[in-house]
Amino acid sequence: MTPPNGTSAALSIGRPIEILDVHRVARLGQPARLDAEARAELTRTRAHLEREIAGGATIYGVNTGFGALSDRRVAREKLSALQRNLLRSHAVGVGPRLPRDVVRALLLLRAHTLAMGASGVSPALADQLLKLLAADLTPVVPSQGSVGASGDLAPLAHLALAVLGEGEVERPDGATVPARAALEAAGIAPYRLGPKEGLSLINGTQVMTAIGALALHDAAELVVAADVLGALTLDATLGSIAAFDPRIHAGKPHPGQRASASLIRALVNGSPLNDSHRDCGRVQDAYSLRCMPQVHGAVRGALAYVAAAARVEINSFTDNPLVLPRDDEGFDVLSGGNFHGATIAVPLDHMTAALTTLGTISERRLDRLLNPNTSRGLPAFLAEQPGLESGFMMAQVTAAALASENKGLSMPASVDTIPTSAGKEDHVSMGPIAARKLRAVVDNVARILAVEAAVTARALDLRHHETSPALQRVHALIRESIAPFTGDRSMARELERFAEVVLSGAVREAVELPHPLDPGA
Repeated sequence: MTPPNGTSAALSIGRPIEILDVHRVARLGQPARLDAEARAELTRTRAHLEREIAGGATIYGVNTGFGALSDRRVAREKLSALQRNLLRSHAVGVGPRLPRDVVRALLLLRAHTLAMGASGVSPALADQLLKLLAADLTPVVPSQGSVGASGDLAPLAHLALAVLGEGEVERPDGATVPARAALEAAGIAPYRLGPKEGLSLINGTQVMTAIGALALHDAAELVVAADVLGALTLDATLGSIAAFDPRIHAGKPHPGQRASASLIRALVNGSPLNDSHRDCGRVQDAYSLRCMPQVHGAVRGALAYVAAAARVEINSFTDNPLVLPRDDEGFDVLSGGNFHGATIAVPLDHMTAALTTLGTISERRLDRLLNPNTSRGLPAFLAEQPGLESGFMMAQVTAAALASENKGLSMPASVDTIPTSAGKEDHVSMGPIAARKLRAVVDNVARILAVEAAVTARALDLRHHETSPALQRVHALIRESIAPFTGDRSMARELERFAEVVLSGAVREAVELPHPLDPGA
């Protein structure tokens, strides 16, 4: 993978990173390296752990069995076999493989949490994960099989086996090959596990966090695109900007609400189309238009909360046990529960529900343009010859189907739990399921917004005045993917194409806005 311009500087792991960093490494090919201070800390904690083992200390997962077998002591000469057996026995994931960008994010985040020093592993283990990332060798990781505590064990075990030269990887050319052969071709020696290092590769929340971080990056694009396309629809449906007056929103000053109101008002301001009906006598619009700031703003608020939780999770050590410093400059090896995914599963479920509302209000907006009773002078379903042509009738049905599917996906995964490991792990997070549901809703909402874009662009074509310069740029962007209506045709590929445009950030860039999760924005 060749890094694009602006992403060639290596990301230092072991010190705080951002959601946008995960996106750049996973999708744009930005390289990553182990921070020098993190390398030194890893060396110190590893040395302490090895001293504890040499001194005969009993340490969970180092010289004991795992889970309900933690009371079984393992002989010192079998400690490496213990770690290999752990990975092999836990690699029981099933279902479709995780997408390539998610697995790249997974390699990054697993190396990053190890680089924070509390796992007590060798710096060489973090280096090995980064070598796979640099060589663009993507382990084959099934998407199902984790309950989100004691971490994402099954999928991470598949990732870890590739580090050892076992299992399969996907090469840069897309071919799936045995991991050992791919490592050899890339000049990477299979890793030899030391005590605890197998456990440290799988104990944590990185699968749910990797899926979630990339989904949140894309959800942020949806939040902006919904405001932009909503502004376009407001103008196309001859709506009023009076409801976006800053004095209204100063009285209910949720930050997200004020941001959406300000953006929509600014985008419509200066539109000849909006000016053309300023004295029409209508005093207010339907909720799907008038209440965009309140609904979109709530989604902005959810994004801020969930992104903050994801940043914390990304920069946390999630292993167990942990090698932690004492005030006297010594170390303790402590067992805890940082591998439990509730801290990210609950926020991800919240984001899923919030995005679902973004899709339902978009579907209601586009429907108003298709219904001759609400479209203010436009032909039924925006057809040239309604009756002979169906126009955008079924496009609205597609949007309705996606909106309804999202409602089912919004049932929180994190409210469920099933005891595992003979009851030792008696409460679990279901975080990976929450993350996968969020990913599905992100993709569905992008498609709903694509339908709104197609409908509102057609409506603007039928009006007798132009929209604002900023919204004209958005209209032109839509037309790059969705051709003007000249009669009934299949629009499926065009809608999919524009959904990808939305997720790419092009709608946001058309109105010259920064990414909402950019710390410098």
